[in-house]
This record gives sequence, structure tokens and C-alpha cells, in this order.
Amino acid sequence: MLTLHRPKHLPTLAMLLLVLPFLIANINPARAALEIDITKGNVDPLPVAIPDFHGADASAAGQGRRMAQVITANLDRSGLFRPLDPKSFIQTPESLQARPRFADWRVLNAQALVSGKVGVESDGRLRVEFRLWDVLSGEQMTGLVYFSTPGNWRRIAHVISDAIYKRLTGEAGYFDTRVVYVAENGPRDRRIKRLAIMDQDGDGHRFLTDGSYLVLTPRFSPSRQEITYLSYYRNTPRVYLYNIDTGRQEVLGEFPGMTYAPRFSPDGNQVIMSMAKDGKSNIFAMDLRTRAINNLTTGPAIDTSPCYAPDGKRIVFNSDRGGSQQLYVMGANGKGVKRISFGKGRYATPVWSPRGDLIAFTKMRQGKFFIGVMRPDGSGERILSESFLDEGPTWAPNGRVLMFFRQKPARAGGKGGRTRLWSVDLTGYNEREVVTPIDASDPAWSPLSPLNR
Repeated sequence: MLTLHRPKHLPTLAMLLLVLPFLIANINPARAALEIDITKGNVDPLPVAIPDFHGADASAAGQGRRMAQVITANLDRSGLFRPLDPKSFIQTPESLQARPRFADWRVLNAQALVSGKVGVESDGRLRVEFRLWDVLSGEQMTGLVYFSTPGNWRRIAHVISDAIYKRLTGEAGYFDTRVVYVAENGPRDRRIKRLAIMDQDGDGHRFLTDGSYLVLTPRFSPSRQEITYLSYYRNTPRVYLYNIDTGRQEVLGEFPGMTYAPRFSPDGNQVIMSMAKDGKSNIFAMDLRTRAINNLTTGPAIDTSPCYAPDGKRIVFNSDRGGSQQLYVMGANGKGVKRISFGKGRYATPVWSPRGDLIAFTKMRQGKFFIGVMRPDGSGERILSESFLDEGPTWAPNGRVLMFFRQKPARAGGKGGRTRLWSVDLTGYNEREVVTPIDASDPAWSPLSPLNR
């Protein structure tokens, strides 16, 4: 259980209590002047100081140091913030508990300052307090107190990171999220593929399946702690539901021929997928409550990789019905099909942004692969990444960052060619590898927790 409270000496502000795996109370402060404009094409990172959180004893101080490191890494990875070197700090974590000496931080050109304190209550609960300060004005922008079991300290650090991100950018953060993906190892002709999950920063990694059967295209439910994925059980394609909290797996069905890319509807009540039969592939939707299947497309073309718009009213997919692989949009009932991609090359794996304003895709042209975005009407196409093989974009739940997998070319004899996860923001400037224990493909980002919705 984790709970948040307002320190007695913080200003009286509205408080919201939400139930997660633990309880969280969020404070909504009055808007201050300091903020980042993330709509610009190339953002100049905001200098922010994140000293270690103060602890009354050595154990608490160590915990405070680790929490500050997680927060620093989160904000740095976003590309919107430039954490300052702790070696340059003049004021100590202990002295920050009274009130920051803002002149000491202005000398370092810090614009925002994070201060915090860690302690242990008499009942063994961890208590974490943090404040975000505008260095230029000397005003506190937000402040929260968290109570939880000591094992939740990293989760608290992610929630604090989200609070800072939201306060300074005006948009929800994405640090308190997870990523599910396909973990790969072994020779190219005998590849072992397992379902794996981790926090967005790569911590808390664990395998969900044992590699006995091939797994493909995992996707999070937007409304529940569930994953849908495709597995080949004895060479028969099965679509599964996997409950993350309980580990329980449920077979949605066995399907003839080939099945591709199952994905949830926005309300979590349907799974949409592509099924191939007799040389053609069409799109189907399955009602999870009744198991009824609705055929959305028909004809000789290969229609695949369907994805709902966030409002559930439209579907984007790729198809070769026009002679080459392109992107199309249609109504959720399968009517009103309209082509939206007209650039040079072939398009695949479209994914609608959680904000509804963009569609991400994989593009193939002249032997190279690209990750790009366009508006739902096909306008405003922009390329964000380019390599030997970039594929399978997935959106962070705030719609500002994309994750995908990248494969390097193999050396002579088929060796090498490792496959890893990467992230890039909508500016295309902040491209970073996401570290995994072994090769990784087909990432899928979890939705925001109820705290951040």
C-alpha cells in the first residue's frame, strides 16, 4: 500500500485520492511561471538540479540517493531536461529541508530544483516527501508526501518523475509505466522467443513465458492489467490473454491459417486481428464477452496490422489492395475505407497515437526501414528514424515518445545482427537505446496508471 499526503506546512491545495496497487493522493498546485514548450521542433533541455533526498540515518540516506538517481535518469532520458552534475551543488540535502538558498542554485544556472526527504515510520512504512521549486522566482510549484512499503521505492521515484514532468510540461508523464516485448535468443534459424515485461527504464525485468512456444506481437489492454499476444502452439496459431497480476493465461481461440497482430479496442472489450486463408488476409474483431467474431474486410487483398483510433470509431491498417503496401483508414464497422499514405515506398504496422492526432508507421524504401508519423488524413508525414531495419512502433501513453525495435545487419555466416529496442521523441532528436538483457522485438507500451489519466 502506498499513500500520499500533504505536509502540514505546504499550502492548502486540492487533493485527489486514487486506488492503484496502492493508494496515491495527488496535489494540483496553482500554475507557476516556469514551464517547457514541448511543441517546438528542437527543445533546449531545461537545467534542473536533483540533489540526493535527505535521510535521517545511513539507510534512509542511501535510499534517498537511489531515488534521486532514478528521477535524474528518467528526466534526462526524456530529452526535455538537463540534470546538473551533483558535484557542483553547494547546498546539502539536509540544509534543503529548511528552505533552498536560491542564490546558490542560480549560480549554477538551475531553473528548477527538486528537494526531498526519506524516512521510515514506526510501523515500518517508507515515507517520501518531495518538492519542486522554481529557482528564478523562489516559489514552490508542487509538493507531495508518499507512504509505502520499502520495496515500492522505485515506483515512488517514477511517480515523482511523472509529477515533475507534468508540472513543467503541462502534459502527463510516462515514467510510471511498463513495456512488454518479445525477448529473443539463439541462432537465427532456431530462435527462442519469450514474452517479457519490464519498467519503462528497463528495471524490474522478468520473463512471462518459458520459450516452449513461439510468441509474437504482445499488446496491452487499455483498461485492464492484461496482455493479448499470438502464440504458435504445435504450429497452430492461438490468441491468448495474459493477466499480469495473476499470471493466468486464457486462450481466446485457435484460428486456421495464419493470424497476425491481435490488438485491443480502446474499451478493452474487443480484440482486432488479421487472419489469412486461401491466399488472402482479412481483418476480424472478436467480442471478448461473447467470443463472437465480426468480419470487417473481405476480398483478395492482404489486409493486416489493424489498430483502433483512441475513440474507437476508426481503424487504421495496411493493405496491398492498391497494388502496393499502403495505409488505409476505415470506420470501426469496416465501412468507408480510404487510403491515407501516398509517399514513395511501402508502409506497414500503423499505430494510432493515444492523443488521436497522429499515426505512427514503419516505412520501407530502397532497402532501408524508417519509423515515421503522419496525421490521420495522411498529411504531415515526418520521418523520425532510419536504419537497416527499424520496425514495430509503439506509443508512450502521453503520445510524445515512440519505442520500436532495430535490427543490425548480420555478418558473414549469419552471425551478429542483434535486435534491440530504441526510443525516439516526436522531434526525432532524442533517439536512445532501451537496454534489455537479450535481443528484443515487438515492444508494446502500457497505458498510464489511473493516477496520470
